[in-house]
Amino acid sequence: MNAPPTGSLARHGGPGGAPPSAAAARGLMRRLRRAKEPEQGLAPRGGPLWATLAWGLTLMFFAPVAWMVLTSLHTEADAATNPPSPLASLTLNGYRELFRRGVEPYLINSAMASLVSTALVLALAIPAAYALSIKPVEKWTDVMFFFLSTKFLPAIAALLPVYLIVKKIGLLDNIWALIILYTAMNLPIAIWMMRSFLAEVPREILEAAEVDGAGLLRVLTLIVWPISMPGVAATALICFIFSWNEFMLAVNLTGVRAGTAPVFLVGFITSEGLFLAQLCAAATLLSLPVLLAGWAAQDKLVRGLSLGAVK
Repeated sequence: MNAPPTGSLARHGGPGGAPPSAAAARGLMRRLRRAKEPEQGLAPRGGPLWATLAWGLTLMFFAPVAWMVLTSLHTEADAATNPPSPLASLTLNGYRELFRRGVEPYLINSAMASLVSTALVLALAIPAAYALSIKPVEKWTDVMFFFLSTKFLPAIAALLPVYLIVKKIGLLDNIWALIILYTAMNLPIAIWMMRSFLAEVPREILEAAEVDGAGLLRVLTLIVWPISMPGVAATALICFIFSWNEFMLAVNLTGVRAGTAPVFLVGFITSEGLFLAQLCAAATLLSLPVLLAGWAAQDKLVRGLSLGAVK
């Protein structure tokens, strides 16, 4: 018959149920301390140092944004001093000048082009990613490479043909031309992102839905959509940011009626000089929609970008 383990003797006493001796108790404590030593060795070292470094890097990246906001609240004379004085008097004249120059139509054009193109991208990318991940088509890797290859050509190389086509069909200075081009520009990126997100949808749930008689539309709306919501939010936010910040197509294909926010922004750089305070005020105002969208979707954005990173 095997002898009882030492730990059992330490817990329940010696043979016959006698209380454990002091030596046995000390031995048990030593074993417990040795068992905890590896766990203590795994504890992160230099925690305060890494935290300080992280805060320092965060402040370093945030400093230009804070300086831009502060400069937007100065007068042109104070903003033009070298070096600028952070203690100069504050004013809202830069923002008043923006609205005096009519920034509202440019903001509306940017919002319309970004929101409509993002909605179209999602409407096209989700079914395409579904076909390339959950229900893979034949030679789907070639299809994915084709989508990626559309981003190989520099955008400036396609500018002249695009300009001639848009002029031929009569869409110069028309917001719908930007919507179509932004949709085509963001669609390959959205398909690649959505495919990686939809690949994480459990196949068992989809098979159970098909057994219950759910069609493709119900599977997409009731199963795939809720599960992949973080990925959809991340894809939508990235497409929105790319469309909102796009400048090259907007400045060459639009004029007075369909000009977007980046086109309005460069209007402060003129032959008369650089209106630094007004430029910073415009940059601050035009950055707010993207910042608010990122703040509102930050939890889904983090979950979406990290989806599938850890198995």
